[in-house]
Amino acid sequence: MAPTQRIRKAILPVAGLGTRFLPATKAMPKEMLTIVDRPIIQHVVDEARAAGIEHFIFVTGRNKTVIEDHFDKQVELETTLSERGKLEELNMLNDLLPKAGQTSYTRQQSPKGLGHAVWCARDLVGNEPFALLLPDVLVQAPDKGCMAQMMDIYNKTGGNILAVEEVEPDQTSNYGVVDVLKNECGTMKINGMVEKPAPRTAPSNLIIMGRYILQPEIFDILATQTEGAGNEIQITDAMKTLMNDQEFYACPYEGRSFDCGSKIGFLAANVAFALSRDDIGPAFRDALRKLI
Repeated sequence: MAPTQRIRKAILPVAGLGTRFLPATKAMPKEMLTIVDRPIIQHVVDEARAAGIEHFIFVTGRNKTVIEDHFDKQVELETTLSERGKLEELNMLNDLLPKAGQTSYTRQQSPKGLGHAVWCARDLVGNEPFALLLPDVLVQAPDKGCMAQMMDIYNKTGGNILAVEEVEPDQTSNYGVVDVLKNECGTMKINGMVEKPAPRTAPSNLIIMGRYILQPEIFDILATQTEGAGNEIQITDAMKTLMNDQEFYACPYEGRSFDCGSKIGFLAANVAFALSRDDIGPAFRDALRKLI
């Protein structure tokens, strides 16, 4: 069924403590750690903007105000750049800045899981479909961004869309895994999903990757959902319930993902994004050769 509403809003859950990056995250949110010269959260917002998202809803926690400051004007810095004739830097900052009224912030006062973080944004989203992007996950796509690829599928099918990627079968127990049925037009309908299945019991090797398009009915499910794995409100459990009434489709996107919530993934993302840059890629490649 074709969609009746386009996706205008995106939820970005940024309330996590980032304990795996201590002491760096003692006073700075993990989402503000940089991939080359941009914070992780800026890369994710850029991906959403490129897909047509107009309103960014950040679900925050304590000590996250620097994220709000990042997506705001800084008059002193802009004045200094202008006075020193650094117009290229000034224009770049202005281009990255969401327009007035395009950002909203709400608090997840207790760490009760991703499903609870999404539920905290219910009043800001309202009764319309929305995107959900996990800031721990960055996607380097060769052409069109991951969320934009998901929008292409949504515009054909409507319903709910999950980005998926293949992993080795022995790794499926670390992720949410989907069971899919591919139709004659190439669309992959999701028949079921399971969170962190026991080894050798996964229905496929396609994992849920941290990008979602969801219908607003999921908020009602989350409102009464009991705690699941880890004693947290799990978004996967809510999606399984919603699947009883609505269609879910998989988007096996083109690109490579990096789990920036882990140190190895974070370092790998820095290397990959740096090598892809025309301005620093060649020199960085030479520097890596000398190190290795």
